[in-house]
Amino acid sequence: MFPDTRYAKSGDLNIAFQMVGEGPPDLVAVPGFVSHVEAGWEWPYLSRYLHRLATFSRLVVFDKRGTGLSDPVTGSVRFEERVDDIRAVMDACGLERAHLLGTSEGGAMSIGFATTYPDRVRSLVLYGSYARRVQAPGHPWGATPEELEYFRSSFDEAWATGVWWDILHPERETDPATREAWARYLRVSASPGMAKALLTQNAQIDVRPLLARVAVPTLVIHRTDDRWIDVGSGRYLAEQIPGARFVELPGSDHRPWLDDADAVLDAIQAFVAPEAVRPRSGSAAMGVDALSRREREVVDLAVAGESTAHIAAHLFLSERTIETHLANAYTKLGVHSRLELVRRAGELGI
Repeated sequence: MFPDTRYAKSGDLNIAFQMVGEGPPDLVAVPGFVSHVEAGWEWPYLSRYLHRLATFSRLVVFDKRGTGLSDPVTGSVRFEERVDDIRAVMDACGLERAHLLGTSEGGAMSIGFATTYPDRVRSLVLYGSYARRVQAPGHPWGATPEELEYFRSSFDEAWATGVWWDILHPERETDPATREAWARYLRVSASPGMAKALLTQNAQIDVRPLLARVAVPTLVIHRTDDRWIDVGSGRYLAEQIPGARFVELPGSDHRPWLDDADAVLDAIQAFVAPEAVRPRSGSAAMGVDALSRREREVVDLAVAGESTAHIAAHLFLSERTIETHLANAYTKLGVHSRLELVRRAGELGI
């Protein structure tokens, strides 16, 4: 079951939103390209990401105008109108102030909101985002006009299958199950025509003049090898926003709920809800009490005899991430292998 969907009014349009979890803090997730507030809970990887956000915040998710369960739109949409969707949702939720988590283009929208309504924003978290989507003099990051045109010409057919994600990087393969789930999520999130219109509108985004005016604590998170938004865009944001903190993480998938999602979530939680992060110092630095929640889950499954592949499938993580969690757990528990972990489980208090 997913949370109840409700509607906020932004002008004459209905904006679909949901609220889940308990605050403080209040965290408004400003979506990227397209979204669907109900279908998001049906895709295990994305659902797990949203559930984790709701463990340390009262989480608000919404679909921008023209996407998901919000009203469709015709013609071009001004950037200011998209920013107003955030205001409408916060008003409908009764939130005077909140932290904003802007993903991809949602980061640019969040910057627009923070500079328009500075008193309503506690902080900004910008993941995989940018100030400008297209390259320009003095801004070498982003797509070239030629890449965007090639993308548009291939878009209609690719949208239905999910392969559009890899049009600019055809040499990198996505596993079939992820591609199928992603394709379905895209289809319910927007029609091909609406998605192409959004792509055109995103190419016009340029919030560079606003960056120096951001006056709230800001965290910029970006993966080093992001396949969709170059890490240079994230570094630029962190350099231009006064006092911004930059966290660069390994990985190549632009979607935060794939690759090592826990690394992204840990950074968000430490920034917006530091009081909920368990300290790791003194006697707690070693032993079973030093394990993170995720490490303990992995260890319990390993002790139960589950393979790395089964643990990865059960927790919706990659096998590489599972091996990383196990390696960290071995260090904290003072063991050197899975065999030793299983043999000494009782002694270690597992």
